[in-house]
Amino acid sequence: MNRVPLPSRRAGPAAAGAPKRLAWLDLLRGIAAMVVALHHATYYFTPDWRAGLRLWFDPGLYGVLVFFLVSGYIIPASLERHGQVRGFWISRLLRIYPLLTVACAITVLPFVLGVRGLRAGLEQYRPATAVLAHLTMLQDVLAVPNVINVLWTLSYEMAFYLLVVALFVVGVHRRSAPVALLLVAGAVVVGGLLPMAALSTRVGVGPIVAIAALTMASAILAAVSSRPALRIAGGLLGGALALTLVGVNSRVGAWQGLAILAVMFTGTVLYRAEHGQIRRRTAAATTVLVLAGAVAAAVWHADVSMSKAQADAFGTYWTGSIVLAAVTFAAAWALRHRRIPGRLAGLGKISFSLYLLHPVLLMISDQLGGTPEHDDVLRLAVFVLVLIGVSSLTYRYVEAPCQRLGRRLTRRSRDARPGSPAAPAPPPEESRPAPEPSH
Repeated sequence: MNRVPLPSRRAGPAAAGAPKRLAWLDLLRGIAAMVVALHHATYYFTPDWRAGLRLWFDPGLYGVLVFFLVSGYIIPASLERHGQVRGFWISRLLRIYPLLTVACAITVLPFVLGVRGLRAGLEQYRPATAVLAHLTMLQDVLAVPNVINVLWTLSYEMAFYLLVVALFVVGVHRRSAPVALLLVAGAVVVGGLLPMAALSTRVGVGPIVAIAALTMASAILAAVSSRPALRIAGGLLGGALALTLVGVNSRVGAWQGLAILAVMFTGTVLYRAEHGQIRRRTAAATTVLVLAGAVAAAVWHADVSMSKAQADAFGTYWTGSIVLAAVTFAAAWALRHRRIPGRLAGLGKISFSLYLLHPVLLMISDQLGGTPEHDDVLRLAVFVLVLIGVSSLTYRYVEAPCQRLGRRLTRRSRDARPGSPAAPAPPPEESRPAPEPSH
C-alpha cells in the first residue's frame, strides 16, 4: 500500500479565515477515534485478546465519552465565535453531512448490489423513512436502526446542537452549569421512569420521523431568521424537540440520553471556567456532581432496558469508562500549553473519517477475507494502516474542501447580515469538533 501522509498541523485550517486549531483537542480526538476503531476491529481480528477487557471499562463507550466532552467544550464556543445561528448551522452541516453521505452510500451499496444485507432491523422500514431519519441525524432517538453502528452518537450531537442554539437565542448560553446539573438530575430522578420509544410505539415510526424532520427543519429555518421573535421561537422549538426525543423516544433509555447531554454540557462548563466566564470552583463542583449523577443513574436505572446481570455489568464499565474519559480530558487539558507531536495532532484532524469509515472498512474486510478463527495481529495492523490512509484521503478530498466552503458561506452570511445578534466574543482559538461522533 502506498503510504499516505497524515495532514500536518499546518494544513487545511491555515487557509485564510480558518480558525486556529487547538492541538490538545486534536490529541483527544485522535485518541478517541483510534480507541473506538480498535474496539470494533478487535472483535474481528483479535477476539481472544479483547475478551477480558470489558470487565471494568468499555473502550468504545470511553472513546465516545471523550468525544462528547470535546464537543461540549468547543461547540458552544463555535456558535459564539460565529455570533449568529446561520453561520453555525452552515458550518455544522458542511462539516458533517458530506462525509456522512459518502460513508452511508458505501455501506448501502453492497445491499443494492445484492451481495450483503442491511444492518439488522433496517429492512422492516420503508427506504424513505430510513433516509429521512438519517437526514435529521436523530435516527437513534426516532427508533430507526443506524445504517452504520457508530451513527448513534450523531443523534446526541444533533440534540446537543439544538439545545445549544436554544440557549443562545434566548441569551442564557453562559448558564452551562445549571443546565448540566438539571440534565443529570433528570437522569437520576426520572430517567428510569420515562418510557423508551414511546412516541414511535404509539404513533408509528414513519409518522414520528416525518413530524420530527418537519419540526427540525422549521426550527432551524426560524432560528436563522433576522426577526428576533421568530429566531427565539425557532431555537426553543428545536430545543424542545431534542429534549422530547431524548426523554421519551430514545433507544438507550432516558437516563442514559440525559446523562450524555449532561456530560456534553460539562465540557461547556470547563470551557467557560477556563475563559473566566464562570468561577473555577463552580466548574469543579459541577463536574463532580455530573460524574457522580451519571454513575448513580446507571446503577439505579440500567435494568430498565437490560436484564439484571447485564445492568450490573453495564454499571461497572459505564463507571470505569466515564471516570477514565474525565481523567483523559483533564490530562490533555493540563498539556494544552505544550507542543503536541504533529502525528498525534494529525490523527485528530482525520478523526471524523477514522470514526465513520472504520465500520465500513471492517464490512469490506469481512466480505473479502472473512473473520479469522484466531487472533490475527498482522491483519489488525494492516487494517489500521489502511484506515489511516483512507481517512487521510477522505479528509483531504471530502472533509477539507467542504469545510472551506462552509467558511466562505459563513463569511458571506455574516457580511450580508450585519444586524444578526451578537454574542460575547470567545478567544480566537477554536478547533473543529468530531462526533462522533461514538461506538
